[in-house]
Amino acid sequence: MNGEVRQNSSTNQLIFTVPKLIKYVSSLFTLLPGDIILTGTPGGVAMGMKPPKYLKSGDTVAIDIESIGTVTNKFI
Repeated sequence: MNGEVRQNSSTNQLIFTVPKLIKYVSSLFTLLPGDIILTGTPGGVAMGMKPPKYLKSGDTVAIDIESIGTVTNKFI
């Protein structure tokens, strides 16, 4: 956030592998093109900081995904 790295992780640090997650989710309902499977969050969330550092108007958040790219949003 605003140039400060808050979270940094990889799918190789998940408790369950991506194929196992896909197998489980697809056993519950049909996955369609464009569906997203959310897996939780690594350490670094605002609530866990002392004091908490929540987003405020004007903050900029950038998300990088290897081999996909970066999306940057300004929080309003």
